[in-house]
Amino acid sequence: MNSSNSIFNHITLNYLTKCQTLNSLKQVHAQMITTGLTLHTVPLSKLLQSSATIALSHALTVFNQIPNPTIFLYNTLISSIVSSADPECETHHAFSLYESVLWSKNIKPNSHTYPSLFKACGYHPWLHHGLALHAHVLKFVGPTYDDFVQTSLLNFYANYGKLGVARCLFDQIRNPDLVTWNSMLSAYARCNSFSSYYYVGDVNYEDTSLSMEALCLFNEMQNSLVKPNEVTVVALVSACANLGALSQGIWAHVYAVKFNIKFNCYVGTALINMYSKCGCLDLAYQLFDKLPERDISCYNAMIGGFATHGYSHKALQIFEQMKSQRLVPDDVTFIVAMCACSHVGLVDEGCEIFESINKDYDKEPKLEHYGCLIDLLGRAGRVQEAKEKLKGMPMKPNAILWRSLLGAARVHGNLQVGEVALNHLVELEPETSGNYVLLSNMYASIDRWEDVTRVRKLMKDHGINKMPGSSLVEVDGAMHEFRVGDTTHPWTKRIYLKLEEIGRELQQHGHNPRTKEVLFDIDEEEKEDALAYHSERLAIAFALIASDSTAPIRIVKNLRVCSDCHESSKLISVIYGRDIIVRDRIRFHHFKNGTCSCRDYW
Repeated sequence: MNSSNSIFNHITLNYLTKCQTLNSLKQVHAQMITTGLTLHTVPLSKLLQSSATIALSHALTVFNQIPNPTIFLYNTLISSIVSSADPECETHHAFSLYESVLWSKNIKPNSHTYPSLFKACGYHPWLHHGLALHAHVLKFVGPTYDDFVQTSLLNFYANYGKLGVARCLFDQIRNPDLVTWNSMLSAYARCNSFSSYYYVGDVNYEDTSLSMEALCLFNEMQNSLVKPNEVTVVALVSACANLGALSQGIWAHVYAVKFNIKFNCYVGTALINMYSKCGCLDLAYQLFDKLPERDISCYNAMIGGFATHGYSHKALQIFEQMKSQRLVPDDVTFIVAMCACSHVGLVDEGCEIFESINKDYDKEPKLEHYGCLIDLLGRAGRVQEAKEKLKGMPMKPNAILWRSLLGAARVHGNLQVGEVALNHLVELEPETSGNYVLLSNMYASIDRWEDVTRVRKLMKDHGINKMPGSSLVEVDGAMHEFRVGDTTHPWTKRIYLKLEEIGRELQQHGHNPRTKEVLFDIDEEEKEDALAYHSERLAIAFALIASDSTAPIRIVKNLRVCSDCHESSKLISVIYGRDIIVRDRIRFHHFKNGTCSCRDYW
């Protein structure tokens, strides 16, 4: 007993935790050899942990000299590799060790082997290995495994995009602890990550049902005895941000303060993002300005907030402020800064930021950065130049880039480039309706109805239906969702009567419905009705009836605002004296006194 304690508490082991260089590590290692500590499993595990942190090659050398390593030592090294500073680059070593375990005749994996391996599957290209690992868990551990393995499986399936499976695994855990609750909440929140919202094109379509699930799950958590922490708050606030649910987001902020949740940069970033996404840019900036510490993520959130609201010069000021603090921009920083330029047509400034990625920071621009560049040039009407940049990329363009080019071609009437873009999109995404709709609308705008018919027939032949428009509006803290032509709301009759009133008012104020982009095989009167029943129009009508006459109307839409709804909203803001704030899939539109913050550049 005393001998065992002397091994565990040996003074040499204390030096291991203080080692910061390979040279000091080797000195302690030598001392462990001379004292015989390397003959015992626990000291060896501590040596492997420290070595993997400082120099993985040394850890592997030590491990390879162990005559008969136990599964405990294998698990220790696998875990240390996955928890290292750069796990993405070293993951193959973890799987090589696991393969050695499988080939061994003397040992077999246990429940401690798999959590680290599932974590490793979070990095490309190892993601698909998780499915095989799940089968191995059933084989080597059995159908009844502990909550630690269950949680790691939950996280894997969430990363894999199988949230239904992840939730099923969560529901099987009888008494989930804080880590497990946070894993499931974060899984829902991750589906609508910060960086994707600020990326150009069609990528920020958000599945609001997942964010609703996060809020419902948090309510369940409140009924348990588990006390939330900052990770919980970040997931909750992120769900509110995705929904544009300002009241719930403010409640979450107050909740965090009331229960003394630690306000670190992680929580600060989530709150800045939430207020920005809910249309309260002033509150986002107040919070940003008062944070005692700001990391790169905080700056990214604030730059992105100003960018999507159309305050591009302020976004670039924050970008310069960040650099003056000697913070090095990351990939997201370049994206949000270039998006700021794109939203108001600051082409030269955006191109300069793109060039600085390599010139000033010695980094190679990634696909997302090229996407921002193509969007920047395309919006400004430099469609041919955008096409040349796309063709000259060092990597293969994806569908998002081609769709961005198609969108620019439609706006600026470049039919030739639009057709080229669509041909590539049909190959990459033959079942995505938006690609066909963009080109169809382009043909319709120049009265080429035979080509419109051809594109619509192509959609029909492939069984493709246009994605329905959906809009969320918050009234008195409750979220109401409307789809195009929706008749499911309890106030449907009142809403449609209000729509008729709005139509009459718009007509009296000289509004002429823009019907060219509506399906061509119905008459003009029906086209006008189709426009009137767009989801955001229904949401506005409901808000005019149900909300305080002085309160801004806040709407989150899954599609880009159409030109007719854009013009109508400007007029409605004058007619009814209401501020209307619409967040579509690309940016914010603040309608006030007959104008829009986008200045019709979107």
